Amino acid sequence: MITRILNADAEALACARDLIGKGDVVAFHTETVYGLGANAFDEAAIAKIFALKGRPSDNPLIAHVHRAYNISKLIDNEPAYAAKLREAFLPGPLTMVYPSTGKVSALVSCGLNTLAIRVPSSPTAQAFLRAVDLPIAAPSANLSKHVSPVAAKHVYDDFCGRIPLILDGGACEGGIESTVLDCTGEVPVVLRAGLVTREMIASVAGACGVYEKRAGEKPKSPGMAYRHYSPKCRTAYYTDAEEAKRRYREEESAGGKPYILCAENAVPDGDFRVLDLGSAPEQMANRLYALLRQGENATLLIAIEPRLRGGVMEGVLNRFMRAFGRDTDEA
Repeated sequence: MITRILNADAEALACARDLIGKGDVVAFHTETVYGLGANAFDEAAIAKIFALKGRPSDNPLIAHVHRAYNISKLIDNEPAYAAKLREAFLPGPLTMVYPSTGKVSALVSCGLNTLAIRVPSSPTAQAFLRAVDLPIAAPSANLSKHVSPVAAKHVYDDFCGRIPLILDGGACEGGIESTVLDCTGEVPVVLRAGLVTREMIASVAGACGVYEKRAGEKPKSPGMAYRHYSPKCRTAYYTDAEEAKRRYREEESAGGKPYILCAENAVPDGDFRVLDLGSAPEQMANRLYALLRQGENATLLIAIEPRLRGGVMEGVLNRFMRAFGRDTDEA
């Protein structure tokens, strides 16, 4: 199979529509990361996504729709606060989980009675979704557990010869996946942190909780279980910069080529190879996955944990720590 990377012009969109109609998988740009999409009503096509990624069968997908799509076809109930949140934040990097009508393939939600829906703001994504006029189920367009893709080349590196088309919208501005919000209860609950923060949600909905996963519980949304976002190289993780520098010198003395990934305020003095995340939370979110991919050129990628907390940093730290295997709730 030849994998083509095309800008989302009329010809490419017609090709994408035909491929989706035939049960194929198409990768597409969003404002957060690239997605690997298929017709959410087509069970065989959804199964193809899981097989291509090597994705665990209990890790749900998100249904992406264009801004004019009538989601009442797909959901059973929408609380008043959810309608306010849609008006405030969509299109944008927010995924909302509702009771499902069961119309899409059961594989999308891995047998749960809920459905995660997202309206991306990327013009490329919107053009693609309007062209197919279907809910497109999509996880991030990377091999399972690998670093999420924020450029078309990242998708190509993982799936060259395995998918027919990548709709190129350039670099992803957001840089980390969408916030996932459970809207099935009286109060919205964050299942996965992202660029739309708990504080932002509470300011519109009046309140917002944060979900705590219990041992052995089935994931309610993507990103809640399993090690994610992992670079294909050896890694080490430190909260102390001096310890990170010592490890760097040890690796270098052994003939290796180490890199240090850290926030701007932790960049060490001296002749170190540094991958600089920047200083602001939004900047760190934007740079994280691209730098993790770049860091795969190292013999050892050494992380220094950022010190900032709260807001967007909750999402950044979630991905940062999972990339280096630091979460204790991993299945």
